Amino acid sequence: MTLGVLPLVVRPGDDPVVAEAWRYVQATVAVAAVGAVWCVAYLRFGAGVEAVAYVFVPIGAVFAVAAVRHLTRRGGQPGFWQAVLAALVFITAGYAWLAVDMLTHAAEARTRTMPAPAAACVIVGFLIAIGALARVPVVAAGRTERWRIGLDRTIAFLGCAAAFWWAGVAPMLDAREPWSRQAMLIVGLGFLVAVGAATKVSYIAGGPVDRVAMRMIAASGGVPAGAVSVLAVQFGLVASVPAQAIVMPLAPVLVTLGVAAQCRADRGPRPEPAHTGVLLPYLAVVLADVPLIAVAFGAPLSSPVRIVLVAAVVVTALVMARQFLVHRENARLLHQARLQEARLQYEVSHDGLTGLANRALFRERLTAALPAGPTSVLLIDLDDFQAVNDLLGHEVGDRLLVAVARLLRAEAGDRGLPVRVGGDEFAVLLTGADPEELAGRLLAAFEQPISEHRLLVRASIGVVTAAPGDTAGAVLRNADVATYTAKQRGKAGFVRYADGMGEPVLADMRLGAELRRALDDGELRVVYQPIVRLDGYRVVGVEALVRWHHPERGVVSPAEFIPAAERTGLIVPLGRFVLRETCRQAAAWLAEFGPDALDEAGLNVSARQLHDPDFVADVAAALADSGLPCERLVLEVTESAVLRGQQVSRVLHELDRMGIRLALDDFGTGESSLSLLRAFPAAIVKLDKSFVDGIEIDDGLPAAVEARQAVARAVIQLAHALRLDTVAEGIESPEQVATLRELGYTRGQGFHLAEPMSADGVSLLLAGQR
Repeated sequence: MTLGVLPLVVRPGDDPVVAEAWRYVQATVAVAAVGAVWCVAYLRFGAGVEAVAYVFVPIGAVFAVAAVRHLTRRGGQPGFWQAVLAALVFITAGYAWLAVDMLTHAAEARTRTMPAPAAACVIVGFLIAIGALARVPVVAAGRTERWRIGLDRTIAFLGCAAAFWWAGVAPMLDAREPWSRQAMLIVGLGFLVAVGAATKVSYIAGGPVDRVAMRMIAASGGVPAGAVSVLAVQFGLVASVPAQAIVMPLAPVLVTLGVAAQCRADRGPRPEPAHTGVLLPYLAVVLADVPLIAVAFGAPLSSPVRIVLVAAVVVTALVMARQFLVHRENARLLHQARLQEARLQYEVSHDGLTGLANRALFRERLTAALPAGPTSVLLIDLDDFQAVNDLLGHEVGDRLLVAVARLLRAEAGDRGLPVRVGGDEFAVLLTGADPEELAGRLLAAFEQPISEHRLLVRASIGVVTAAPGDTAGAVLRNADVATYTAKQRGKAGFVRYADGMGEPVLADMRLGAELRRALDDGELRVVYQPIVRLDGYRVVGVEALVRWHHPERGVVSPAEFIPAAERTGLIVPLGRFVLRETCRQAAAWLAEFGPDALDEAGLNVSARQLHDPDFVADVAAALADSGLPCERLVLEVTESAVLRGQQVSRVLHELDRMGIRLALDDFGTGESSLSLLRAFPAAIVKLDKSFVDGIEIDDGLPAAVEARQAVARAVIQLAHALRLDTVAEGIESPEQVATLRELGYTRGQGFHLAEPMSADGVSLLLAGQR
């Protein structure tokens, strides 16, 4: 009989309730050990009087009563264990009465029967114990299940009872020196307690009474009863000494072991029980067949009767064997079904690529963790991950995500749950640890190349610690806000959420909504900044710029609404509007002014537009609908946009094949290099304003003048070598015009030359140039 994981001694780290229970176990073991030593001394050397044998049971029972009282007082199970306590009180009282009676009549101890009041107390105690066992609830899923369990337990009870009767009680009735009726009744009741507890232990999984404790209760009835019956049959009345001094004191030991098991079970998680209840009926049949076989071959029966009995036993055995095979097959199928269910449950709650918990499990665990104590969430967004997919392919991107997941597992440890929220977004659910310390470790880890491709990954991390009363939804919203703020502050860092941090985000979202409405309501206007020849101030082109005239806020700065359009994705429809309006207006100027019209009309294109799969089709449609020749349209892209991967490169080359001229805007401020100009089909290079500012200053120091003009001079030389046109941006003085002309620039734009103006203003300029 297994006791589960139970210590044999009290350990310093034990729970106080469990430790106290184990002290009672030690006390009962000590009583039983003293009884055994005395019994050996008495039987071998005649030490003491026989009546002393009767004192060990009540002494041990007192400790058992104290142990159960300790359990019920310190958080045990009141129903069952209160009844056990009452039963033990009666049994202890009965055996104490017996001990006093035997000591009083020591000379008659061997032949004296148990006093009626003592026997009555013991019998009442056993009946209370049997009633307590009957009231222990079993686990049943429905009415049919309850009937099945009832039948199984009845079969098992009858089979076990038949075996106990045949092996224990019946031999006592036929012994050379028959024992008293009281003694045999008590032995029989002990067998009933053992059978009742043993047949119930398989059906109390997850119930209030621990399974190990129930096994100890079964043993406390069965072990002494069985041993006493064997001693009675083999040795007669002389067996009363070892029965009382050695065998019977084991019952309190087993009861206190049950109490200790219950205390430990109440203080921690219980192991998943084995489903052994279905095997009980087969065990009962075996137990019933054993005496049947013995009768068939031992009793004076006729041959036909003996054959019938043997045949019945064989048929029963074969049926049992068949049922056992069916049970094994069912168990195998059930095991496979559970494995499949577990696999499906895992797939539902985990990300298929990385094996991390997915969003659904993340939200479930977060909801469960919030009431339990300090809970934090780190939301991790990989910076510029799309470039990895575009430049190296999705397979490399997937491997990088797996490597990031492996890193998160290692850094999160046992106190964190790493999660793949979706795409390139991860999270860590953290309980009881410092989230900022983990965020710092993650950023440090990301500074080292990861995956087999040795790629550097940067991440923006939002950190939030749940406040009392926060819901899972609120925590996730705050984490999103913190991550968004981290990206706004330059990426590759972490930001802890603070109250009020969400207001700018909400303002950005409101601005995006108003921008969407402005597109629909026609509040946006396109203005044009002329591009002028520096040698004669003739307007040869324009750059289209968008302006927003809000009905309530007035003119909204492009520096405010263009970033919002980028973040919300509205830059795509906004860019489409500017493209169509620019093509329409440029075609109108061409129709009106003919050879005196503009050479080109340009507009800025964002990286997000270049990733739009419909962008090339939108450009072609705008040109076709307006009738503008392709070579008169200039699309300006930044250096950073050119580096956005294979998709952008394909789009730019397709536009170049259509005859559209491409300009590299703000040249010199980004990833400028010869390889970029060779790979990018540029027709125009636009010198950034930062290299025009101060270019005209002559402070008499040739080295300083040379330094201020170095970039502008290098760009014009590079452009001439590659046969590219140039435009200088941000010209604000005639001195800058003169200096740029000296360096070789022929075209420019800026407030000194012309401010952005309406289409009518450009028309007036063109009319004046005729």
